[in-house]
Amino acid sequence: MPSTLEKLDQHRSRLQTRSGPVSCVDTGGSGRPALFVHGLGTSSYLWRHVIAQLGGETRCVAIDLPLHGQTPAASDQDFSLPGLATFLADCCDALELTGIDLVANDTGGAVAQAFAAGHPERLRTLSLTNCEAHNNLPPKTLLPSVLLARAGIFARIAPRLLGGDNPKARKRFYGSGYQDVAKLPDTLARAWLDPLFGTAESARQFQRFLTSLHARDLLAIEPDLARLQVPTLIIWGTGDPNFGRKWAYWLRDLIPGATDVVEIDGARLFFPDEHAAELTAALREHWAAHP
Repeated sequence: MPSTLEKLDQHRSRLQTRSGPVSCVDTGGSGRPALFVHGLGTSSYLWRHVIAQLGGETRCVAIDLPLHGQTPAASDQDFSLPGLATFLADCCDALELTGIDLVANDTGGAVAQAFAAGHPERLRTLSLTNCEAHNNLPPKTLLPSVLLARAGIFARIAPRLLGGDNPKARKRFYGSGYQDVAKLPDTLARAWLDPLFGTAESARQFQRFLTSLHARDLLAIEPDLARLQVPTLIIWGTGDPNFGRKWAYWLRDLIPGATDVVEIDGARLFFPDEHAAELTAALREHWAAHP
């Protein structure tokens, strides 16, 4: 029987966009399109259980950001938030997506905020799970890695700690993002880690990725977010050490289209994987309220 990853890959293709090639999952169909955006260190596989539960209800599209999953990154790829928002817009153009239900997690949530601020007319709804907001970029838990990256050291030491067959890599990189990291299959952890740390060049690219993310880019879009009327749902895991629950309510109070916060008790950063049923139920209700 095919695994959840194999089932997802049955819908995978590679597209050419103005920002470069992108690997994406697209279940197709005539339903309203939902676009799923992951964050640092994961991929479109993060959404595998959500997409499986949605079945044929909606057209599910999940992209791999540059350097992540099966999407390569050019040597001069723009990893800044504005650059990644442009990448997302170019993916939508290539897929001819309009009236989008945008769903995002982690740094993908920051990218989604930048995209929504610049392209509100392309969205039907927005759903943000635990992610950066305001000046919480990088979050304190990521700051040591960012400081090492800025010093040019991260790319030298990270492959030894996280690359190859290191049995502790899964816990080191994903331990704080899962309530029970043992539920993250080793094969999936390696599918996420190898594109980042599998070679010296990919480690240098990921180091550059880390140094390209700045709070100033989030702060710059706040005036646009403060005018955003797109119906917005905030779905937040309350046990996340990276993005505390106060940020959920900060986003709700900033975005005029945001009317509700759904809390998932004890859930951490990567709860779209661990709590897919609760997330899917919240998304269904949100989408049904905005047909």
